[in-house]
Amino acid sequence: SKAMMEKVIVAKSRTVSPEKTSICCTRYGNVMCSRGSVIPLFIEQIRQGNPITVTEPTMTRFIMSLEEAVELVIFAFQNAQSGDIMVQKAPACTIEVLAQAVVELFHPGHEIKVIGIRHGEKMYETLLTSEECSHASDLGAFYRVPCDKRDLNYDKYFKEGDKERSGLSEFNSNNTQRLNVEQVKAKLLELAYIQEELKAQEKNK
Repeated sequence: SKAMMEKVIVAKSRTVSPEKTSICCTRYGNVMCSRGSVIPLFIEQIRQGNPITVTEPTMTRFIMSLEEAVELVIFAFQNAQSGDIMVQKAPACTIEVLAQAVVELFHPGHEIKVIGIRHGEKMYETLLTSEECSHASDLGAFYRVPCDKRDLNYDKYFKEGDKERSGLSEFNSNNTQRLNVEQVKAKLLELAYIQEELKAQEKNK
């Protein structure tokens, strides 16, 4: 559904004057402790005395805070052109590292149980495909993927192509910065949700 939304938005940007309305997209991975995040599940499993369940420890996922997601949106407001897709260079970690970080914060030594990969589950996330990387711009902490505004006259592309191409082949959770347990713990401790859960746990002791 997100991919379809992007296609519609980018297509609409081609027909609306950017002086009237500027339309762009932001694309990112998992916002920690948001709806659908596995972190609250891990904490609840610890509280109930059940093992933390992990499908495949070597899976990698992008992780970012809500504040970092907002930074991406603000950066897009300030820098994107109509039709752009803006991507933040978020770090990633394995699911095993994430589970271990939660365990060390809430209950050191708690059991982590591997239950096996589920049908359709991806081993890693991709934020930029190889095709998108071929014309993406590196903006430091972000990537900009401009809208394809070529016309339907394909004859010129049989005679002359584009010799320049970005050196990036794909941006995914396997080739981005990989965080270790201590780095993930530090990132988790910045979250208000984690701080509140740790305080609640301390009160209940």
